[in-house]
Amino acid sequence: MPLYKEQQIKLYNSLTGKKEIFKPINEGHIGMYVCGPTVYSNVHLGNVRTFMSFDMVFRYLKHLDYKVRYVRNITDAGHLENDADAGEDKITKKARLEQIEPMEVVQRYTVDFHNVLRTFNFLPPSIEPTATGHIIEQIELISKIIDNGFAYEVNGSVYFDVHKFNETNDYGKLSKRKLDDLIHNTRTLDGQGDKKNPQDFALWKKAEPQHIMRWPSPWSDGFPGWHLECTAMSTKYLGDQFDIHGGGMDLKFPHHECEIAQNEAALGVSPVNYWMHANMLELNGQRMSKSTGNTVNPDELLSGNNAFFSKAYSPSVIRFFVAQSSYRSVLDLTDDGLLASEKGFYRLMDAVNLLDGLKASATSSIDIPAWKQKCYDAMNDDFNSPILIAHLFEAAKYINQIKEGQATLSTEDLNLLKETINSFVFDVLGLENATKSDSGTDKLSGAVDVLIRLRQDARANKDFAMSDKIRDELAEVGIQLKDGKDGTTFSVN
Repeated sequence: MPLYKEQQIKLYNSLTGKKEIFKPINEGHIGMYVCGPTVYSNVHLGNVRTFMSFDMVFRYLKHLDYKVRYVRNITDAGHLENDADAGEDKITKKARLEQIEPMEVVQRYTVDFHNVLRTFNFLPPSIEPTATGHIIEQIELISKIIDNGFAYEVNGSVYFDVHKFNETNDYGKLSKRKLDDLIHNTRTLDGQGDKKNPQDFALWKKAEPQHIMRWPSPWSDGFPGWHLECTAMSTKYLGDQFDIHGGGMDLKFPHHECEIAQNEAALGVSPVNYWMHANMLELNGQRMSKSTGNTVNPDELLSGNNAFFSKAYSPSVIRFFVAQSSYRSVLDLTDDGLLASEKGFYRLMDAVNLLDGLKASATSSIDIPAWKQKCYDAMNDDFNSPILIAHLFEAAKYINQIKEGQATLSTEDLNLLKETINSFVFDVLGLENATKSDSGTDKLSGAVDVLIRLRQDARANKDFAMSDKIRDELAEVGIQLKDGKDGTTFSVN
C-alpha cells in the first residue's frame, strides 16, 4: 500500500489563508508548478531558499509514493524591469550592456542556476520549460482571452482588461487586495498610455525597433507578457487545473494574481487548488539588496570569500540551516545561525554514522514506531521541517543511549530506526552524509587522538594524575572524552 494512504497532509493554502487537508485532483498523482528564475544574472540566495523549500516538498511527496509531475520554468524573455509593462527586457538589457546575444545571457545564467542547485543536492524537476519555447501556446492563450472579452489590442500590444474581468470574477482574491484600493493607490507610469486603465497588464507587447527578442503574432512582432508565460506553461503540462502552485512570497502580487485571472478568463476555471508561498531571506536582519551591498551569493557563502561570515559553510550545512525554519517564516541568515546549524548538523551526522555499529537486543526500551509517526506528523503538518529536525535529534539521543548500553532495541526496531532516519535525513531533507573531518577539522581529530593515546599510556603506567589532567583540560576547551568497552571516543561541544 502506498504511504500516502497512511499519511494525511495538511498544508497552508495562501488562497484561503488557512491549513487544509491536501487532496489531489487525481488520487496518487500530483501536479506541481513552481515559478523558476529569470536568467539574466546569477541566482541569488533568496531564490535558492525558495527553490530549496519546494525541493523538500517535492522530495516528501515522492517519499509518500505519490507520482509527482514537478514543473519549474525558466523565464528567458518578456520579464521587463521592475516587473512592470514598460521599460527594457531584463535579458535584452544585460545582452546590450555586455555586447553579446540575449541567448548567450540565457545560456550562461541557466548553466549557473543548474550548477548552484546541483551543488545543494536538488532533485531536478520533471519538466523545465522555457518561455521562448512556448510562444505558440501563449499566442493561442491570448486569442482565447480576447475572444472571451477580457483583453483588447492597442497599437500592436494586447492588454488584459482587469476592470472587465472583475465584473464577473474576483481580481485580488489571492493577495486579498480590492480593485478599488488598487485604483486609489495606482500612480501613472510612463509607457502605459495605451491602457484603458493603469491596473491592466500586458499579455503581448509590440517590440520597439531596437528590441532584439521578438516573435510574429496576429497583433505585431513582439514578445509575451511575463505573467502569461507561467499560465501557458503550467496548463500545457499540468492541465487547466492542477494541485499545487509554488513560488516566493514576492510573486503573490501581481504575478500569481494575474495567473489566476488569465486562467479564469481563458479557460473558465481557477487553475490551482493549493497556492504555496515561501517567505523571504534576510541577511543580518535586513533585506538583501545589491544597491546597499547587503547581499552575498551562493558561491561566496560556500567559499567563505565574503565580508559577512567567519568561514566557509558546506552545502548540507546551509540546507540544514534553511530546514530549521518553516518555509513560511522570514529567515535571517547570520554567521551565528550558521555556526549553530553546523554544530547541530555534525552532531546529527555523528549519530547517523553510529547506526551501523549498533547491536540489537532481545527487547526494545524505546517505542520506535511512535517516534517514526511523530516524524511523519511533523512533515504532514504543512511540511514542518523544524519539528522534524527536533525529532531527529531525539533519535540521535536514542542512538547514543544504545551505544552506551543505556537503552536497547530489538532487531526489528533497530532496522526501523535506521530506515526512518535515512529516509528523512537524506531522502526528504536532502542532506548529504559528512563527518567533522569533512568540515576541515581532521587535524583537530588527529591531535585529540594523539592525546587519547598519551592518556592511555599514562593509565597503563598508573599515572592517573596525568590521565585525569588530559581529560580535564580537554573538557575545559569543549572536548569531552568518553570511555567505553570499545575504547575512548570524543565529542566537541
